[in-house]
Amino acid sequence: MQQVVCVWVRDPRIQKNDFWHAYVDYEICLHTDSVCFTKKMSSVRRRYSEFVWLRQKLQANSLLMAQLPELPPKNPFFSMNNAQQISERMSGLQEFLKQILQSPLVLSDSCMHLFLQSDLSVSKIEACAAGRTRFSVTQAVRRCGLRRFHSEEDLQKVLGMCCDSDSDRYCNVTLWGPSPLHKVSRCTESLVTYKHRVLSDYYSYHSLNDTILL
Repeated sequence: MQQVVCVWVRDPRIQKNDFWHAYVDYEICLHTDSVCFTKKMSSVRRRYSEFVWLRQKLQANSLLMAQLPELPPKNPFFSMNNAQQISERMSGLQEFLKQILQSPLVLSDSCMHLFLQSDLSVSKIEACAAGRTRFSVTQAVRRCGLRRFHSEEDLQKVLGMCCDSDSDRYCNVTLWGPSPLHKVSRCTESLVTYKHRVLSDYYSYHSLNDTILL
């Protein structure tokens, strides 16, 4: 049975480092049933320069003999206030991801997985892929998205809202769907299994040390 990898680039936002410096980043949503991915659904934000970095890293991989697809060209007159330019760039970035994710060799690249399913900076992606961090690639992917839980109490509140704690029924969790305009619900795990898995991810995240080993 053919495995599916669906990816969308959406929701451009202007981010400001300070009063004088700003950039646009984009949300990358991924939905897949492929065994190549640690998470079957994920959402991260990346900027154009990070896409450029990813392409360079993949191209430098000696196993990737074929030429990679091009990114939308860098426009010296690109304006963050020009909706058409942003839309065209966003479409080009999405098409780039769709094409590279068709390659089994790209799907085996750790940097690609960290780019799509973690919130690490590019420097930490390089360090993690090279084994110079205290956390693995899988741990980095699993911890992404757990930062919003500042305490176990916060996490338990969310679990309480998602699940009926009075019975061991299937847990109905609302997730972002295959397009920005839809949501999907899945009933995949029993309540106990779901709680144990989420709490395990929470504890794993808070036990990680982000310090890069020298």
